Amino acid sequence: MSAPAEPIIRIAAKGDGITASGRFAWGAAPGDLLAEDGSLEWGPHHITPPCRHFGQCGGCQLQQLDEQSLADFVAARVSNMSASQELGAQTITAPHLSPPHSRRRTSLKAVSSGGRVVLGYSEAKSNRVVELAECPVLRPELAALIGPLRALLIKLGQGQEAPKGRGKSKPAKHATPRMAADVELTLTDQGVDLGIKGLSAEGLVLTEALLDFARAHSIARITIDGGYGPDTVWEPEPVNVTLSGVTVPFPPGSFLQATGDGEDTLVGAAREWLAGAASVADLFAGLGTFAFALAGPQTKVLAVEAARDASAACALAAGRAQQAVHALHRDLFRNPLLADELNRFDAVVLDPPRAGARDQVERIAQSSVERVVYISCNPSSWAKDAQTLIEGGYRLAELRPVGQFRWSTHVELASLFVR
Repeated sequence: MSAPAEPIIRIAAKGDGITASGRFAWGAAPGDLLAEDGSLEWGPHHITPPCRHFGQCGGCQLQQLDEQSLADFVAARVSNMSASQELGAQTITAPHLSPPHSRRRTSLKAVSSGGRVVLGYSEAKSNRVVELAECPVLRPELAALIGPLRALLIKLGQGQEAPKGRGKSKPAKHATPRMAADVELTLTDQGVDLGIKGLSAEGLVLTEALLDFARAHSIARITIDGGYGPDTVWEPEPVNVTLSGVTVPFPPGSFLQATGDGEDTLVGAAREWLAGAASVADLFAGLGTFAFALAGPQTKVLAVEAARDASAACALAAGRAQQAVHALHRDLFRNPLLADELNRFDAVVLDPPRAGARDQVERIAQSSVERVVYISCNPSSWAKDAQTLIEGGYRLAELRPVGQFRWSTHVELASLFVR
């Protein structure tokens, strides 16, 4: 006699459903029944995934969840990490979820396979690329370029095999493309910024193909990186983004929050929590996403960033807009701000990479700064840094979970620490 089916009680950190006895099932939702043979009987929270590629493409892991279950997963990823480290969060708000078709930047892979070019995301736990026909995560402006981009990459791939003698640049007819390229798409104020890495575009034929593509699809900028850094081949007017009403130059490959609504949520938290601060240090500032939101007649901001081009763009934008933002180029991993330097500020906001900011956080814990806003894209590294702050005399006043990367297990958060 077979054992009775077990209900899925929650979704684990990597997206698998889990039963009370510890059995895991990929693609499950809370309330599903997991049979002894591994099959699933759908429950009330299991919906039909909106994308035809779900289950093969590794970009999404949670399209089977209804809205409530998805929100519960995002909230649990943050609250569980806080609880497991005994951080004592006083308030945890309801999560913010970015809606479908809201992602304004993405990175795709282009490879040759079976004599053709495949453009898309990698399969889960594999280097094999899934050829995209749709993507309900992306802004429509980006999704609409997938098909035309594939055709462009075929031309570029053929051009890589063209003979180079005596100025010949015409690609061989019916040549099989050979490539392994990365394609970055970002929606800027001027339109789509397209970056292609791993290919070259030498010769008149390939250059004309790029320019024709740019004109036909109203591309804001095209950069090609054949291994020596990005080379701009199309940019009819300077590309920029607007951050809290300030126009900021957008260097190729710069970081931008994944969705506009996600940025608004994170910036809104920082504004609310740091209201009244006369001086703020914005660490890992990038282009100034938080710096320009916080600066004002009563607030001066020091924006510290290791990437030289991003720091320069922030400085230029601050000068043009007459904003109270001072951009400082400094690598905070190698040379973190010391406690004595931090003591000059009423508050600190930091948004470090996924690995966290251990050395810089140790200096903050040694300082007398009253308020710290920590934005994180990795609850695990955040929890370790949070523990350092609490041991240094701070309390975790509030946590706000954010799900910018809809249907994925990638979760972000905003947190407020008060001394």
